[in-house]
Amino acid sequence: MVSENPFSSILRTLEKPGGGGEFGKYYSLPALNDPRIDRLPYSVRILLESAIRNCDEFQVKSPDVEKIIDWENTSPKQVEIPFKPARVLLQDFTGVPAVVDLACMRDAMNRLGGDSNKINPLVPVDLVIDHSVQVDVARSENAVQANMEFEFQRNKERFGFLKWGSNAFNNMLVVPPGSGIVHQVNLEYLGRVVFNTNGVLYPDSVVGTDSHTTMIDGLGVAGWGVGGIEAEAAMLGQPMSMVLPGVVGFKLLGKLRDGVTATDLVLTVTQMLRKHGVVGKFVEFYGEGMSELSLADRATIANMSPEYGATMGFFPVDHVTLQYLRLTGRSDETVSLIESYLRANKMFVDYSEPQVERVYSSYLELNLEDVESCVSGPKRPHDRVPLKEMKADWLACLNNRVGFKGFAVPVESQIKVADFTFHGTPAHLRHGDVVIAAITSCTNTSNPSVMLGAALVAKKACELGLQVKPWIKTSLAPGSGVVTKYLQRSGLQKYLNQLGFHIVGYGCTTCIGNSGDIDEAVASAITENDIVAAAVLSGNRNFEGRVHPLTRANYLASPPLVVAYALAGTVNIDFDTEPIGIGKDGTKIFFNDIWPSSEEIANVVQSSVLPDMFKDTYNAITQGNPMWNNLSVPSGTLYAWDPTSTYIHEPPYFKNMTMSPPGSHGVRDAYCLLNFGDSITTDHISPAGSIHKDSPAARYLIERGVDRRDFNSYGSRRGNDEVMARGTFANIRIVNKFLNGEVGPKTIHIPSGEKLSVFDAAEKYKNEGHDMIILAGAEYGSGSSRDWAAKGPMLLGVKAVIAKSFERIHRSNLVGMGIIPLCFKPGEDADSLGLTGHERYTIDLPSDVNEIRPGQDVTVVTDTGKTFVSTLRFDTEVELAYFNHGGILQYAIRNLINAKQ
Repeated sequence: MVSENPFSSILRTLEKPGGGGEFGKYYSLPALNDPRIDRLPYSVRILLESAIRNCDEFQVKSPDVEKIIDWENTSPKQVEIPFKPARVLLQDFTGVPAVVDLACMRDAMNRLGGDSNKINPLVPVDLVIDHSVQVDVARSENAVQANMEFEFQRNKERFGFLKWGSNAFNNMLVVPPGSGIVHQVNLEYLGRVVFNTNGVLYPDSVVGTDSHTTMIDGLGVAGWGVGGIEAEAAMLGQPMSMVLPGVVGFKLLGKLRDGVTATDLVLTVTQMLRKHGVVGKFVEFYGEGMSELSLADRATIANMSPEYGATMGFFPVDHVTLQYLRLTGRSDETVSLIESYLRANKMFVDYSEPQVERVYSSYLELNLEDVESCVSGPKRPHDRVPLKEMKADWLACLNNRVGFKGFAVPVESQIKVADFTFHGTPAHLRHGDVVIAAITSCTNTSNPSVMLGAALVAKKACELGLQVKPWIKTSLAPGSGVVTKYLQRSGLQKYLNQLGFHIVGYGCTTCIGNSGDIDEAVASAITENDIVAAAVLSGNRNFEGRVHPLTRANYLASPPLVVAYALAGTVNIDFDTEPIGIGKDGTKIFFNDIWPSSEEIANVVQSSVLPDMFKDTYNAITQGNPMWNNLSVPSGTLYAWDPTSTYIHEPPYFKNMTMSPPGSHGVRDAYCLLNFGDSITTDHISPAGSIHKDSPAARYLIERGVDRRDFNSYGSRRGNDEVMARGTFANIRIVNKFLNGEVGPKTIHIPSGEKLSVFDAAEKYKNEGHDMIILAGAEYGSGSSRDWAAKGPMLLGVKAVIAKSFERIHRSNLVGMGIIPLCFKPGEDADSLGLTGHERYTIDLPSDVNEIRPGQDVTVVTDTGKTFVSTLRFDTEVELAYFNHGGILQYAIRNLINAKQ
């Protein structure tokens, strides 16, 4: 089935500059002599090179290569292509189940008589532990150590498991907790830009299990977020199926005005792209304005791709990229290889040369001089508010009906003052008062200009005698230790400390809801008086309830503006006309008195951000930290599963697995577990959030001696299939037609008529020996890609899903877990066919998978005499191979054993 690469004739040797030998071989795009390639966007050229290099006429075929070369004509047609990324990026929540699956595969390989040490990621895997930092302690010189201790106390078992994985598996780097935010570490340290593997050169590309993986696009590395199953498939050398995207060309002109920040720019770009409509597309930036954007500014824009809806916000490699690589400690030899390869393969932009006109699907243009200071909120990242309009906008939000821009506060209540006592001192709160001010998030903490800009605001404020109210929870969570080094070298960290912006830890904090508790007195004042309190953060997401349950208004702002709003203590202020506070001599201090010029910031950046800082910081990563180093873990290459663990558990994916694939199989006399309408999302399916006290998952934990206060979240227990199976379809807002309008995670066990939790009903069916299916409407599995949205149903015993339509990636994930996806014919659904879900369903498939064709018709027969024809949604031969083996993981194991033989 697999053949020799048909493009081997375009392999070329890349010589080192000055005749110093060769760097290696590479697949040369110019050697194809196809004029269409010169017109391709740079981002599409990366897809093309990958397809050529990986072409084996099975997983990647010659017609796939032609589709990409002909992108100008094929991209509007929504054609699918396979893509194999160069590496995979994980963070701890998603990394645990991935390592669990690898450990299980090793056990299965061992049982089948194969060499279990052959089970390793086939592409490099970088796993950064960064999502566990809670701001338990703030406004303290000891915050970092205290929060780290809490972090290890809560997550010791997960951390120990990941540490075992880092030792047990080849091709896997685990970056310990306390090192930084995954995306900043990726930018400053992990990003290769160009790989040299066994003498073959190729562009770095990455898929990651966090949506802001796109930050690496600012470095000219193609990267985006995917779900856990796609990431595991990529780890095992399997191709991802993706729609060949349209590419929006975004032209930048001019330069930013004095005092305007990269955050102001990204919020402007986000609003423009949201309005333009870029979902499922690449955005590629170009134009003379590029030379005015630092690499950190580019990364800030690339980071927020999920917020403007694009798959990528891509900045091709140019001289600015090379300067950044040198700054961050990459060697001269590495930078020389990167430049030489990308120039030779027409992937480098040299703005000193005439530019070939590239074709884009659509075009946008922004003059950087038009960008003005702004924030976004109070509930969505693309609701940009110019700073000069902020007070008026806030007052409008108070009046507006409840919605994205409204709180519906009665006019007579808008001037309410909530009096309370804070640690013995009288205090008060009004609507719009700030209770959380956080310099946080991968979006901004990798950017020295805004971080040092915030420190300069703090310096000016301190010198003028301004203070931050003590009940405002202030925090500073750098994306890496480099930030700490340049803040200290600049001499400015002490001013941030003076205002309460002490460093609390290195990782994702407020932006993902790890805000920690607000002081009880403040919390009571908010709840008892129904105050619309505000949070201001330098993050990328501000959806209601995400930052903190008690902050109904949440504004995204640059780090300097976070400090300014903390000083003002309210978002209900016009910075142009109202003082930000009263100085030590009794004078009114205004915004302009504390705002640094762009020149001031540039001078501090120039003198404070040095290459040795990056080298020292990332050399220390390999040494770990004392708490990580003191974690005691097993030394074996097979994991010693602890049957009493409620965090790490061996799932039954490979139970009774043999060397012979199970082959094709249908479904016989299955009961319908759930009967859904349209738009069931992965949030409805996948376990997420807190574990409800009356849920099957809670019952499981209590039976094992876990106290309710120690339940933690589903996210933290993703390494335990028993918990996750019980949390599948446990969403309190799920609507199941069986319940006749009642909302919640229940279903009807058809034979008995009992109303049970979904998990309990599934267990009852399994114990009775019955198969199960799911009926669904349109867009089944829409929303974020989540691995447990496919793993969970498989563990419940679901054999097939029959829907009007599927979200593309979720359908692929179902196939990867061995579940059969079927689509009703156009114009038909369960209601039009008269199906109630109380029937029993038989789906006959040929026992020989070679007799099945992708997309063929399949007849479904019910026990009531109704039959209907559906479309079998195995869309490729590769997917049929997965089905034949019982799933993608089983396919990978048998392939490795057979390759050995």
